Amino acid sequence: METINLWDANLEDGTYKNPILHADYSDPDAIRVGEVYYMTASSFNYTPGLPILRSFDLVNWELVNYAISNIDYPDYKIPQHSKGVWAPAIRFHEGCFYIFYGMPDEGIFMVKTKDPLGEWEKPVLVLSGKGLIDPCPLWDDNGHAYIVHAYAKSRAGFNSVLGLFEMSWDGRQAISEDRLIFDGTVTQKTIEGPKMYKRDGWYTIFAPAGGVATGWQTVLRSEKIYGPYEERIVMHQGDTPVNGPHQGALVDTEGGEEWFLHFQDRGAYGRVIHLQPVIWQDGWPIIGQKEDGKSCGIPCITHRKPALPEKKDVFLQAADDFSKGKLSYQWQWLGNHEDFFYSLEARPGFMRLYSLNPSGQDTALLWNCANVLTQKLLCPDFVMDVKMEYTGLQANEQAGIVVIGQSYAWLGVSKKEESIRILYVHASEEEGKMRENIKESIPAGDWQGHIWLRAKIADGKEVTAEFSYSMDGVNYQSLQETFVLQSHTWVGAKTGIFAMAQDCREHQGYADFAYAKYRNLVPNKI
Repeated sequence: METINLWDANLEDGTYKNPILHADYSDPDAIRVGEVYYMTASSFNYTPGLPILRSFDLVNWELVNYAISNIDYPDYKIPQHSKGVWAPAIRFHEGCFYIFYGMPDEGIFMVKTKDPLGEWEKPVLVLSGKGLIDPCPLWDDNGHAYIVHAYAKSRAGFNSVLGLFEMSWDGRQAISEDRLIFDGTVTQKTIEGPKMYKRDGWYTIFAPAGGVATGWQTVLRSEKIYGPYEERIVMHQGDTPVNGPHQGALVDTEGGEEWFLHFQDRGAYGRVIHLQPVIWQDGWPIIGQKEDGKSCGIPCITHRKPALPEKKDVFLQAADDFSKGKLSYQWQWLGNHEDFFYSLEARPGFMRLYSLNPSGQDTALLWNCANVLTQKLLCPDFVMDVKMEYTGLQANEQAGIVVIGQSYAWLGVSKKEESIRILYVHASEEEGKMRENIKESIPAGDWQGHIWLRAKIADGKEVTAEFSYSMDGVNYQSLQETFVLQSHTWVGAKTGIFAMAQDCREHQGYADFAYAKYRNLVPNKI
């Protein structure tokens, strides 16, 4: 199947546009190792987790691996929405790649490898505790190693401060008490996401404050690791449309340029990635375009590309014809997954999803089932087309496509005994519980066992999805109600496919997916 770059940040005059990735890679962190750049991001309850992205020019990125397969806690067998893996930091130290990440209900973890494209070691719990988030390591030149981190108010009962503790040199455990090193409750409210560097003898912490939607980027510095720290705002929204330019990563090039990767909250699209130039003035960075007469920057919408060899042939994939023999990297499950959820070998060239109900609930909802296969939205306006064969479905099973965020909608085929119907369903939270409501129910008639399903995503005053279906892949019948996409706390909406059982009885059915195609409706929209 032809692969299409749904979002191209390259302009044809030696410049690029922001965001460089119109995809939900929340809380990014990145490093350079030689001439290669590696990025990771939050993955929350989705698995596999801790995505590994690679770039050679800081503008064009590809998804090449994940650092963890599942979350090693039994609760995550059921999707724990917006919990799980938060705000990682990636570092290269003494020949190994390390990622430190927080899970707000469990503590701070570390995972490592010598090969970022290979298998990563089993995660290690460095420090147990509720509310410990956004960790970043620093191996100091004095033989000590530290982790700086933030606190989640929802678990710890407070935030707007940063903590620090010493860790063992191998990064596997805390070896000192946690100490508060900066209090931002007055001037840097909601400071979080710290990234620590040592520069010219100064301990320098890049940390966003002011909240995700409306905040700014702050830098702290001190000659002593425990402070006291000076503070300065180094990038804010200004008069740009880039709201709350938030946490990210400082990286350099072999030629000495410095750049900052950060996210912007785009609601249903999630937290998209921007690239900003960095200059230093009087020992402080200025990120983005310098404001006249000020020591602060504003985000660039377009800018000269980094002085690096271009690699335009790498980009984020979406389409899949399921011919690789293994699950493509763009897909993530809604919770911890099992090998028996699917097969790419039972019918080569098809994704066979087995009709399961891993939630264990008598009345199954997609919201509570880990066996929903999803991927991120990669551009503002696009169409997802899926061909599905449903002859393998058995009684009380259903399969189809879904658009899922804070609420969700799905279109698919449901089998009840010998009756087969096309269902269009909206789901939202009512009185504290997710409920699915059938909007349309259409007899399938004497179809030949296959159906084409379509979701059209459009960016306007609201982000909407229009669903339609076809008997021949050419002529489509639209459903009447559109669906409004929403983010879910810190996670953008996603498209996906599924097959599931609607009860707790043992099921043997399945649906075969021939392909998932994606096409951009408004190429290169800024």
